[in-house]
Amino acid sequence: MQQVSTRVRAGYAMGSFATGAFGTVPGLLLLPYLTDSLAVPAAVAGLLVLLPKAWDVVFNPVAGRISDRAGARRPFLLFGGVAVAVLFAALFAGGSAVYVAVVFLLCATAYAFFQVPYVAMMAEITTDYDERTRLMAWRMAILALAILVSGAGAPAIRDATSYPVMGIAVGALILVGTLATYFGTAGASVSQRVALSATPRELWAVVKDCRPFRSLLAVFVVQAVGLGTMLAGVDYFARLVLGNSAYQTFLFVGFVGPALVVMPLWQRVGRKYGKRVGLLISSGVFAAAVVGLGASRVLPVGVVFGLMAFVGVGYAGMQVFPLAMLPDVITASEEASGASRAGLFSGVWTAGETLGLAIGPGVYGLVLAVGGYEASSDGAVVQSSGAVLAALIGFTAIPAVLALAALPLLRREESA
Repeated sequence: MQQVSTRVRAGYAMGSFATGAFGTVPGLLLLPYLTDSLAVPAAVAGLLVLLPKAWDVVFNPVAGRISDRAGARRPFLLFGGVAVAVLFAALFAGGSAVYVAVVFLLCATAYAFFQVPYVAMMAEITTDYDERTRLMAWRMAILALAILVSGAGAPAIRDATSYPVMGIAVGALILVGTLATYFGTAGASVSQRVALSATPRELWAVVKDCRPFRSLLAVFVVQAVGLGTMLAGVDYFARLVLGNSAYQTFLFVGFVGPALVVMPLWQRVGRKYGKRVGLLISSGVFAAAVVGLGASRVLPVGVVFGLMAFVGVGYAGMQVFPLAMLPDVITASEEASGASRAGLFSGVWTAGETLGLAIGPGVYGLVLAVGGYEASSDGAVVQSSGAVLAALIGFTAIPAVLALAALPLLRREESA
């Protein structure tokens, strides 16, 4: 067994503060910043949030190729992470949509140089199956904490101060995660080199030859679109449907908080009934609770928060089971082919997740535009009943439909 020290596990996991903050806060607050501070029309704002994230999907192979040729991953963690922190701090300090679009694109480009080497390092630090699982468990635990801290803290800081101050605070959190993972992984052995510089044709060939990976990825991406749509709608749901923007923090805590508590429960479900069954159950819990939120305008606010907690329980399972199934699929493919594919599969997986979460705000912005949402520079516009209904539908119906629509894509053999 190839043992990985606790220091390296913790150091590697701390990088999730960078990935969690960057993956959460723009999807949560950039759309309302554009529509209600910069008066950008909802459909255009959704596109501005989507495109830089989608750019990551295209640029990731380039970042991987550069990282491969450099021969070392850790320097990219430092320089890429510091650049992300600085650019994120500047993101909410501009006064125009063009400024936001340019800075967010630069931020996404810098993030690719952090994220791609970071994901590859897990497969390079150890080839041992159990140690990889432990690394993933530590990473997911810190990721859940990072999402909770950044997703709940950012709106609270914004409401207490301003968008620019919030941007600086989140940038500081990203910097802390960057430095912790860079210094924490110092001295970590590299048991193998994982190639990231495959061409699109080579990537497609690997994915095409592994049907279980294709179907698992498809489920994860479709559900990620729904989760991204719901995340983008938290601010609008709190303001327009519940009538109190201060509820946003409580809604987000209800969404993510249970993940810190129920992960062991879902793991027991997976061991007893199988991971596929666990994903089906958790998706059903998520969809049922989200449908219940459709009646939020007539429900007591306490009931709404209770339903959000059940949404969070389902969400936790929708995260843990695909990620638990992924190493099984990768290992089976490597054993069948005799080739190391962990880096290639991880790169495709990360790109799919990024794309799914990026599409979500675009979908929500389009729904708001169809509903007649009026953009403003001070957020004081009284929105029409159609806009309020659109905010509700985007937050409830669309995520529920996508969570369930993805499940028929899941093949039975992914239940291992």
